[in-house]
Amino acid sequence: MQNKDDFDLQSFLPFLLNQAAEESSLAFQRVYKGRYGMLRNEWRVLFHLGVYGQMTAKEIAERSKMHKTKISRAVQRLAERRYLTRTRDGRDRRSERLALTPAGESVYRDLRSVAEEYDSHLARQFTRGEEALLRMMLRRLAGMG
Repeated sequence: MQNKDDFDLQSFLPFLLNQAAEESSLAFQRVYKGRYGMLRNEWRVLFHLGVYGQMTAKEIAERSKMHKTKISRAVQRLAERRYLTRTRDGRDRRSERLALTPAGESVYRDLRSVAEEYDSHLARQFTRGEEALLRMMLRRLAGMG
C-alpha cells in the first residue's frame, strides 16, 4: 500500500513506545485479568500499596501518573473485593489512607512473583548492557531519572 504522506509512523518514538508497552504487557495482563479479574489500573494500585505500604490516592496518582478518577474506580473495586481498606485520614478528613488487607497482600505476592519472572523473560531478549541501557532510557523518558 502506497503512503499518502511521508511521515514515518513506524519510527515515531511515541508510537513505538506505545506499541512496545502494549506488546510487552499482554502476557502479564492475561495473568492478573485471568486469575483475579483485575483491570490494569487495579493491579497498578495494588502494586503501589504492596511496594510502598499505606498510601493515599493522591500519593498513588503522583507516583503512578494515573488520573485520580481511574484510581478512585480501582480503589472502589479493590475495596469491594476486600483487597484493601480505606481509613479516613485523621489530619485531612477529605483524604483516605489505603492499605492492603491480608487477602490483598496474598494477591500482591502472587502477582509480584509472576511479574518478576515475566520481567526476567522480557529482559532475556537483550544483553545485560542493552537491558541496563533500555531501563535507563525508559526511566529518563518517564521523568524518573
